[in-house]
Amino acid sequence: MKSIILASASPRRKALLAALGLHFEVRVAAVEEQDFGGPPASVVESNARAKCMAIASAAPDGFLVIAADTLVFLDEQVLSKPKDLEHARYMLRLLSGNTHQVVTGLTVYDTTARQLIVGSESTDVTFRPLSEQEIDRFVLTVRPLDRAGAYTVDGPGSLLVSRYDGCYQNVLGLPMVRLDKLMRQLGCSLFDFIDPEKAMFL
Repeated sequence: MKSIILASASPRRKALLAALGLHFEVRVAAVEEQDFGGPPASVVESNARAKCMAIASAAPDGFLVIAADTLVFLDEQVLSKPKDLEHARYMLRLLSGNTHQVVTGLTVYDTTARQLIVGSESTDVTFRPLSEQEIDRFVLTVRPLDRAGAYTVDGPGSLLVSRYDGCYQNVLGLPMVRLDKLMRQLGCSLFDFIDPEKAMFL
């Protein structure tokens, strides 16, 4: 049985894997993320590939390295991580009452077979109209400087969204079913790594 490395600093990705009951380690590489240069899927897949290979290059045989990158796209505009709280408010005003796309690029690298699998997932997310007071309360409560699009959909973020069309976990940053499909191309599945004693439920 191979071991899993999550090449991400995201606490939400870590929590999603942990909830399955997986044993894994976290390693993070200093990779500069890009938010331009092509169609949404190609941008996030390129970022995920760079993160994955930065970790995989130093990992021994017997590991699966998982990496992901998530961006928010509103029409032709890319909403990555806000620069400050005022920039976060600006992003939320753009998203208020509108439908946008959350796109996550995924990569899985088998250090034994030297094989890389790449894919992506897109979810349409519709915000309900937000007042300035609601935007301000959300920003001051969550301080979403580490979140693409300046929001999260758990906790107070559950009050922002009126509709999802697609994978909800993708909006959290790690589409689990898509990840499982990529792993199956390497001859394994997320089910293979579940520890029943560690799985978590709401």
